[in-house]
Amino acid sequence: MKTIRLTAAQAMVKYLAAQKNESGEAYIAGCWAIFGHGNVAGLGEALYGVRDQLPTYRGHNEQTMAHTAIAYAKQLRRARAMMVTSSIGPGATNMVTACALAYVNRLPVLMVPGDVFAHRGPDPVLQQPENFSDGTVTATDTFRPVSRYFDRITRPEQLLTALPRAMRVMTDPAECGPVTLAFCQDVQAEAYDWPEAFFDERVWHRRVPPPDPAELARVADLLKTAKHPVIVAGGGVHYGYATDALRAFAEAHRVPVVETQAGKSALPWDHPMNLGPVGVTGASSANEVCGKADLVLGVGTRFQDFTTGSWSLFRAPGRKLVSLNIQPYDAMKHGAVPLSADAKAGLEALSAALKGKTFDVPSATLKADWFAKVDPLTDAPGEGNQKPTDMQVVGAVQRAAGPDTVVMCAAGTMPGELHKLWKAGRPGSYHMEYGFSCMGYEIAGAIGIKMAEPDRDVVCFTGDGTYMMANSELATACMMGISFTLIITDNRGFGCINRLQMGTGGEEFNNLLDTAHHVNPSAIDFVAHAGSMGAKAVKAGSITELEEHLAKAKDHNGVYAIVIDTDPYPSTPHGGSWWEVGVPEVSDRPKVRAAREVYETRRKDQSAV
Repeated sequence: MKTIRLTAAQAMVKYLAAQKNESGEAYIAGCWAIFGHGNVAGLGEALYGVRDQLPTYRGHNEQTMAHTAIAYAKQLRRARAMMVTSSIGPGATNMVTACALAYVNRLPVLMVPGDVFAHRGPDPVLQQPENFSDGTVTATDTFRPVSRYFDRITRPEQLLTALPRAMRVMTDPAECGPVTLAFCQDVQAEAYDWPEAFFDERVWHRRVPPPDPAELARVADLLKTAKHPVIVAGGGVHYGYATDALRAFAEAHRVPVVETQAGKSALPWDHPMNLGPVGVTGASSANEVCGKADLVLGVGTRFQDFTTGSWSLFRAPGRKLVSLNIQPYDAMKHGAVPLSADAKAGLEALSAALKGKTFDVPSATLKADWFAKVDPLTDAPGEGNQKPTDMQVVGAVQRAAGPDTVVMCAAGTMPGELHKLWKAGRPGSYHMEYGFSCMGYEIAGAIGIKMAEPDRDVVCFTGDGTYMMANSELATACMMGISFTLIITDNRGFGCINRLQMGTGGEEFNNLLDTAHHVNPSAIDFVAHAGSMGAKAVKAGSITELEEHLAKAKDHNGVYAIVIDTDPYPSTPHGGSWWEVGVPEVSDRPKVRAAREVYETRRKDQSAV
């Protein structure tokens, strides 16, 4: 057997550079790295040696550079992924939030935090937490509950099994998620005689499992007897390359489709079978159809609480729940009849089994009535001194958008407004991280989207609260010459949670800056701040000025940041459904007691399964 002598770190990156996807592209498209004593000598030297095959990018924060890697994979429908490496201490634990985000959203990313010395000579090494009762525990154990696969590399030859396992998990459509290989820093630098065949190029094929015949027959029988079915399209429609199959199924059988945050853009907004967004941030048209549905067919959805209105939305007597999902865990949720299969293969097989069966289409006036209510909210305001609303900001961006526009966001006010109001024209034009709803994803995520699809027009929405949490990768984007439009809506605090606080009977407290403890009023100059990091930064004093800047942004090379003050109180009043947020059972405040009564009444609408 021919061997090649390399350090463990050199072997890792050489192996990763040889892994391909079905299109012949490198599966690991690059590595985001912040070096410290736990990875600079071993992995740093190794990455330098393969910089032409496996490029390394430098971020400013370990969490946000991992967000960039995750957004890259999401935008490419999991066809490619990235590696992220840090040192052993706070650099590693900074990445845990991003790892959790990838875990919840079923997205591939390879986390390689440095770790302690395997030989333990220098214990306690710099940044090493010490567990008084377990000598094997290190800071990287924090990754275990949010990794699909976790391994600690304490000997070089462990990579012979750990790396193929990591690739299997990241490329498996059912198990897909983050992988953590905690890499002991002395082991990174240790040499080993590796089999040359270990570094042969390998193509990883995406599994496309068909449905089980018995499961398919049960589901087909249920659909054949249904009167008013509805399809809930989730993110799995995109990851399963099933948007065309969904369209064909909906058209052939006349089944209305509603879209989750992750599933939005599965069908064009104006497709006659697309009834709009569903759930807490859903359209009245979609939610009304769901409320009357006697059979709910989830396709690639996790059925999370925002989709289901905390399981109060699908309330028709005797309704059946069916879940077409490649992950059996998701296919069995809440007593669903499972159809465990690839989304595309499952839809095609189910369509064939229905043998031309069609259903009564909901009235077209449902959708028309919805847009009649919400379209005026997005119109430019007339003359006046009132601050614009977030809905009007969405409308301005919509009017400026083209066929190549991708809008993206993650947390705060805009995810709800965009889910309700944004008219997504084609698959991949709506990128929302709402599984974890992680503040700080936005700017970093915009970089990942643009790296994944350089020809797309990326528009990133972020509120002032999120911007203040994680803005450092704005400097990274400017340094790397990455272009996108950044909309900073400044409502002077956490406006979304402030409205929730008020809606559950609470007083305005600690959310808006003016109601938080302060000695001096907050006076953040977002234009100056964004400009100091290299962006073209401007202030829009009105919706008209916003539209003027959006037009200029199209021709700008780099980040074009537009700051606009918005009113923190209004939100789209139409549509939506109940969302369970625990209201205090005991309070001396009448508003809270009244909210508790509503809470107890609405809980009665929840289905047990």
